Order: sequence, then C-alpha cells, then structure tokens
Amino acid sequence: MHDTIEKLGNSQIQHGPDNNRIYLMKLDPADMPGIIGQLNELAAEKGYTKIFAKVPGPSASAFVREGYCREGMIPHFYSGKTTATFLGKFIDPMREATRQRNKIENIIILAQSKNGTQPKPLPEGYTMRPAVEADAEELAAVYKQVFESYPFPIHDPDYLIKTMRSHVCYFVAEKDGKIAAAASGEMDKENRNAEMTDFATLPEHLGNGLAVHLLKFMEPEMQKRGIATLYTIARAISPGMNITFSKCGYTFGGTLINNTQISGSIESMNLWHKSF
Repeated sequence: MHDTIEKLGNSQIQHGPDNNRIYLMKLDPADMPGIIGQLNELAAEKGYTKIFAKVPGPSASAFVREGYCREGMIPHFYSGKTTATFLGKFIDPMREATRQRNKIENIIILAQSKNGTQPKPLPEGYTMRPAVEADAEELAAVYKQVFESYPFPIHDPDYLIKTMRSHVCYFVAEKDGKIAAAASGEMDKENRNAEMTDFATLPEHLGNGLAVHLLKFMEPEMQKRGIATLYTIARAISPGMNITFSKCGYTFGGTLINNTQISGSIESMNLWHKSF
C-alpha cells in the first residue's frame, strides 16, 4: 500500500505507513502558521515517527521554532530564485538515531572528490532516448526487477502512462532494442524545478556508467522544458548515485535522516542540486 497524496488546507502532503511519516510537499503560504499544528495532529493520530517538510526559505524559521531541524537546502528552487529548506521533526527519537553517520559522511566525501570528473565514454551499442507511452510495460518490468519496493507505484504501467501525461519525463538507455537502464525527470513546471529520479539499471548492464550518461542526456531535455533547477534525493548509503550526481557537477545539499522507504527499509537520503 503506497502513501496517500492529498491536500491539507491548500498545501499538498504525502503520508502513510509505507514511509511512516508525513511529507509536506508543497506549502501554500496562506496555510501558515496553522498548518504546523495540523501536521502535529495528523502525525499523532496516525502514529507517524517523522514529519518532513520542504518549504520556501522564508517560512523555515516558523517550523524550526516548533521543533523542526534544518536537514538540507536547495538554492534557486522556486522559479530559479527562492531557496527551498528541507526540515525534519522526529517524533520518535529512535528515528533520528543512525549508526551509519560515518559511512554516510565518507560517501559524501568520496562523491565530492569526483565532482565534475569526465565519465568513461558510452560503451558501443547503447543509445539513449526519451521514453514514450508504448514503453510503459517494459519500463515497469525494469523497475520491478531492480526495486523490491518503492515510494511510488512505478511497477505499474498505468501509473507510468498517467505521470507521462502530466509531469514526468522518462528516459531510457537501450541495447539491442531492449531497455537496459531508465531514469526520470519529475517536473514542477510552475516552480521550474525537476527531481532527477527513478534511476534503475538492469544487473547485466551494470558497470557501464549508464546512469551518468542518462543524467547528461536528460539535462538539456529538462532545460528545453523551461526547468531552471535540477535536484535529486539519493540513497545516502549508495556510493553509486551520489558519485553519479557529483560527477555531473551537482552540489551536495544535506542529508535527510531515516527519511524514505526503499527496498523494504527506511533509509537516509542525500540532496544534490544544480541550477542553470
């Protein structure tokens, strides 16, 4: 059962047992400051252990006064101008504890050391292109094979088609006419930002640097669509994706502790961002 996306006042939230948290995705300033109490009430009612909020920088201090900590920031997030602040409130102190802090810090240092380095050339036989609706079945099968579980139903071809028609551009790397790797750009057209996400490479194609090449292919496609800031929320204990974004010139923006359910467990996530 995936978490629910719904309105709280005029703001958009996602919540449910899958991530065991509330995520304030889009804050309408008209809901301030009352929404902070409403989030507390919903978390208490459902027994969630974390509230996670992405808000424009000027609104952040009101959340900090109510027990939130700043976990990360992305400059130029809203329409290429206003900073986004990522905040966490840990209702259960156990959720804030992680034995992996040293490992996470070492991965960030390793990734930053690769910043802007040239990737290996794309191996012969691979091509890249934007995905189309006819790819949905094969794309869903790739995601099903790579991810045991995921915060959104990307295993479902109907979901992929629905999102393609609204706000998500999917991209594929192919070999011999079959999808070898995939990724997506989830666009917030109103605020001119996009999350570069859903990276998946089939096991037999690992080691070819396909994620880096897909990311480099996706960037101009996002620019064409008027996007000013790109970002990702990458698994903090996965060196590969952190290195991928750093290699492509992204800047580290913070760590979201025990934030997202992927492959059956709650994991910490790293922010990386780039503006044009």
